[in-house]
Amino acid sequence: MPLPDYLVIFGRSFLFALATLLPILNPPAVAPIFWTMTEGASAATRLALAKRVAMHVGFMLAAAMLAGNVLLAFFGLSLAIVRVGGGMLVIASAWQLVNSPDGGSARVARSAEPFSPEMARDRAFYPITFPITCGPGSIAAAITVGASLRDPDHITSLVRLAGSLPGVIVTALILYVCLRFAAQFLYRLGESGTSVFMRLSAFILLCLGVQIMWEGLQELLVHLLVQVHHATAAAG
Repeated sequence: MPLPDYLVIFGRSFLFALATLLPILNPPAVAPIFWTMTEGASAATRLALAKRVAMHVGFMLAAAMLAGNVLLAFFGLSLAIVRVGGGMLVIASAWQLVNSPDGGSARVARSAEPFSPEMARDRAFYPITFPITCGPGSIAAAITVGASLRDPDHITSLVRLAGSLPGVIVTALILYVCLRFAAQFLYRLGESGTSVFMRLSAFILLCLGVQIMWEGLQELLVHLLVQVHHATAAAG
């Protein structure tokens, strides 16, 4: 295959990975949730945490895309199980955000609490990176992208995988920019607008968790019904 064809495959793989992962990750919707969960942190701590979260997300997406199917097969897990378990984690985290107090003395007290760099390191992966920022939906999408890029021709498969990695890097960079400038965005909304937007984002996250878990349950139920049908047909 000539070099221009490989370049076209590389570009298509890049756009495919970017167009698949970015809407599911949805960095603008994550920014206010990130700001809420790091309330009381200094600007330097938030900046360092934004970098750490973006790096974690990039590594998770790349690992899921390159080796997700192998790991699931090794542990005997299916994407449906990942969706159910991850959806439950998203629901639990979103429920805490929806029911967290806002405004008045509770908000002032929460803002006065120190959010140290040690706390930032402890919470960088769980729950901020997973499942809030990069949940089971994003991981399942990355695994799907990795499976879609496979090709019987090993060279073509390598070119597709190589093209998808810059898509993951660009996605992580866009996430970092959104987290980095979350304060400026929320400042324009004002205190009441920020509170409403945060509540709405947390509710949307809750709905996404329910949808992720329901999709996994549906797949498991369909698989169960198929097994029952085959067993009944064999017995008959």
